[in-house]
Amino acid sequence: MNVLLVGGGGREHALAWALSKSPALTALHAAPGNPGIASHATCHPVAADDAEGLLGLARSLRIQLVVVGPEGPLVAGVADVLRHAGIPVFGPSAAAAAIEGSKHFAKDVMEAAGVPTARRLPQAKAPCVLKVDGLAAGKGVVVCHTAAEVRAGLELVESFGGAIVIEELLVGPEVSLFALCDGRRAFALGTAQDFKRAFDGDSGPNTGGMGSYAPVAWLDSPKVEQLLELTVLPVLAELEQRGAPFRGVLFVGLMLTENGPRVLEYNCRFGDPETQSVLPLVDGDLLVALAAAAAGDVSDVTLGQRAAAAVTVVLTAAEYPAGEDRGTPIVGLEQAEAAGVLVFHAGTARRDGTLVTNGGRILDVTAVGATLEQARLAAYDAVELVGWSGARRRNDIALRAASGGVSWPPAVG
Repeated sequence: MNVLLVGGGGREHALAWALSKSPALTALHAAPGNPGIASHATCHPVAADDAEGLLGLARSLRIQLVVVGPEGPLVAGVADVLRHAGIPVFGPSAAAAAIEGSKHFAKDVMEAAGVPTARRLPQAKAPCVLKVDGLAAGKGVVVCHTAAEVRAGLELVESFGGAIVIEELLVGPEVSLFALCDGRRAFALGTAQDFKRAFDGDSGPNTGGMGSYAPVAWLDSPKVEQLLELTVLPVLAELEQRGAPFRGVLFVGLMLTENGPRVLEYNCRFGDPETQSVLPLVDGDLLVALAAAAAGDVSDVTLGQRAAAAVTVVLTAAEYPAGEDRGTPIVGLEQAEAAGVLVFHAGTARRDGTLVTNGGRILDVTAVGATLEQARLAAYDAVELVGWSGARRRNDIALRAASGGVSWPPAVG
């Protein structure tokens, strides 16, 4: 199968790594890709949001499946253009991708489908959560405990332009659930927890993600299946009823409160950096599963889970999320990989043959271990081997979970 992977970040590098292992793969291409993806695929200088450019590339390469990584192109309708031309796509239409593209639309769908979620509030009054209605690269959510935080939060979310959503503030552990969907049916790919705040102790501003781990051990298979039936299948039915069947991965952001699970958000694509922790634990052929979802039937797909754990630590620019780092040489990559970890490229480039920084989040270091503690130690040992002048990371990724500090959640049902 000739496959085109759309995107150029750490999530797409993880997808390229996983897809490259498939016996069903004939050739893997990426647009635009990055230096890490180039070790698994042929990269082409076509932007991820250039629908016509991607269509021309797919035709010229006789592509049999397009896998779209980022949310922006999906919300903009890239999948629609390709499907209209008869090219199979793993990724939802623009109408279905609105589940992430508009918080108001998502709330309407959840309410119509009977999915438990945070209540919408008529005004911004502490405590509450403020959300940008549209896409904000993971930085459009502000949790407000005080009146001062509400004022500052309103200033931030209003700076994005457009509408905002005000919700009640919920309390409990957050988890991410990934479900592969064919429009009607779905199966769980895995669970993870990510770390959105910039600094240790979950302090500082929200980011696109500073690290993750998988699986969430206290969500066993029966609970995951209950979550799938509670939060995924009703939404698929509602979207299909609206004429927007969802084919792709539905990423459910959940909070497990004392009153049961509540959906915080839906995303229309693989999470970043959760994907970097989830995919190394998948036992089976990911490409076959994605192709089945794109074709509209996952009923015969079986993907297992390795009996292991994975931890991902993100290395960022010193001033991230406010600033970026571009052009600084990266050292130690080979030594880190030789230590047995995966190093996914999130924001890198090659200049005159040298690997350099090229963004805010630069590298994702992922380690797999028999236990979460082993995976965590391996990830941080490898992090000491790779970097650049000014590299920054959090030092507490998966720390509480590895030490048993995360309590068992309330019943899911």
